Amino acid sequence: MENIARDDTAKVQNKDSKANSSNQCKIVYALGGPGSGKSTQCSKIAAHLGFCHLSAGDLLQAEVDSGSDWGKMIQDSKKEGKLVPSEIIVKLLQKAMQGSQNKKFLIDGFPRNEENLAAAENILKIEPDAVLFFDCSEEEMIRRLLNRNQGRVDDNIDTIKKRLKVYFDSTLPVINYYSSKGKIRKIDAQRPIEEVFDSVKGVFSELKAAEPSTNCEHPFT
Repeated sequence: MENIARDDTAKVQNKDSKANSSNQCKIVYALGGPGSGKSTQCSKIAAHLGFCHLSAGDLLQAEVDSGSDWGKMIQDSKKEGKLVPSEIIVKLLQKAMQGSQNKKFLIDGFPRNEENLAAAENILKIEPDAVLFFDCSEEEMIRRLLNRNQGRVDDNIDTIKKRLKVYFDSTLPVINYYSSKGKIRKIDAQRPIEEVFDSVKGVFSELKAAEPSTNCEHPFT
């Protein structure tokens, strides 16, 4: 009887272990200044490595295009070079994550400041497995932004400088925070796209063997 009980206990524990494993999410943040090339790299990660790419910028732009009140607020913030309130970004991310069947998320451009960071930890209950930091000089970022000519309202020189100031003032403290936790994977983003992606693939090879940090069952509610 004792052996049977032990066997049953082992089966239950094994079942629970599998259930817990199946509930785990891989979450990677991608941070870097405007023009650092992080969104280009994120698209390649999604295409080649099977991650669901959630771009905070794309989610915000889609809201602008919808013509909603939030969209108008977002548009005004972008014109002034300001960051969008965390509450809006969090709710847009929640909606996107809840709607995905993928359990590997690459979150591009979030958290951009300490308020975003608090929202990620306290509301979304997210703990990233790693944070990709696409390191690029200010001069190179300005050059790229002026050359891309996508007709964006935030791609003129004055607004670019405002965006870079916001990045240095607000996002670098977030990068320093994750660096202190050993989460930062710094990537030289000044190189050609394929060379940068080679470095990115090296980071994801390292992450493959690591245990995920976030349980999908509890966040995003």
